[in-house]
Amino acid sequence: GRRYRHPQPFSRMKMSLHTLPLTLVLSVATAAMMTAQPAPQIPVPDSLDLKTAIGFGLENNFAIRQARERIKQQEGVVIEVSAREIPNVAATGYYQGNSLAITSQSPASDRYWTISLTASQVLYAGDGVRSAVKSSQLAREAAVLDLQSTINDALLLVRTSFYNVLLAREKITVQEQNLELLQQQLKTTTDRYDAGTVSSFEKLRAEVSVANAKVPLITARNDYRLAIETLRQALGFTTNREDSISKIPNIIGTLDYTPVTFDLQAAFDAAHANRPDLQRLAKLASSREESVNTAKANYFPTVSAFGGWQLRKGPTYNFNDSSDGWLVGVQSQWNIFDGRATAGRVMQARSVLEQTRLTLSEAQLAAEVEVRRAYSNWQQATELADASKKVTGQAEGSVRLAN
Repeated sequence: GRRYRHPQPFSRMKMSLHTLPLTLVLSVATAAMMTAQPAPQIPVPDSLDLKTAIGFGLENNFAIRQARERIKQQEGVVIEVSAREIPNVAATGYYQGNSLAITSQSPASDRYWTISLTASQVLYAGDGVRSAVKSSQLAREAAVLDLQSTINDALLLVRTSFYNVLLAREKITVQEQNLELLQQQLKTTTDRYDAGTVSSFEKLRAEVSVANAKVPLITARNDYRLAIETLRQALGFTTNREDSISKIPNIIGTLDYTPVTFDLQAAFDAAHANRPDLQRLAKLASSREESVNTAKANYFPTVSAFGGWQLRKGPTYNFNDSSDGWLVGVQSQWNIFDGRATAGRVMQARSVLEQTRLTLSEAQLAAEVEVRRAYSNWQQATELADASKKVTGQAEGSVRLAN
């Protein structure tokens, strides 16, 4: 596989939640589609920013790599099914040894052999070949859409995990500042206690406050370590070398808030038009329709043309005495009654088609609910951000008054 090289550390910059261009995502995915190798064993980078994390995830995320392999698998199905549209050439050989008492050859011989080369082509199969090829092609297109959907989900997970790391790091800073403040208050209370202006209870309360503040700091540091591991899993980073186990890279980025606006109806329309998971189910529904036609083809006869050349044993065992010649013909097969096996296959295909259509309707409803939830969460986040600004302003004013 290609060895992933971490770029030079980026200077501290502001990160936004804007997505990368779709063309960049698809180009990287297409370039790596044919090289789904085990994740490279690389050292933990000294620093990691969002752009680098997204690039690494595109190359190594396990869900994306599995989706690429499903495309390869479906391409193989297309090749296999399409083989019935072109002539098939086969070479066969036959050798037999037998007792002279049961020979049917003249003159009598205890051996018989034949070699033949035959080409055959399906002329008519009740439209089964065409529908099978079309169904496999639609399934392959669905696999490509599945890759796009998987990339979207994986990159969302990478972004979320990355910002969770930033959030966990900021919580550590908050708890450290809180502990530092309480320690300063303890020092002040201790000095006043030594001066006899406060009671021992006030000193004890300050000491308890410092001890209690250490617990959330410990929790925040553990949450940061766990967030790093979640990001590592999202990236598909499998290195567990001794120098990499305890090393934590410097995550470059800040938590910035930029007000944005969304229109709910426009979000609905975009989801129905652009979501690859819905497009994938629509392709699968079309593929299932072709599968119904493929099953129906068993009601009709199959007609094939064949031609070839054959070499048979002659009076002696020498090739010079062998008989050879060409052959050409047409063969047909029609299962007039197959115990209703074809009817059962058609019933199954129609049921699978209906299930796929129901799955598509369910997915469309789920997409609308997901859009509504995301829109509601965005409203909540916007209101919380505005409220936090006011709280921060009040806190800064309180600090000035206290000083």
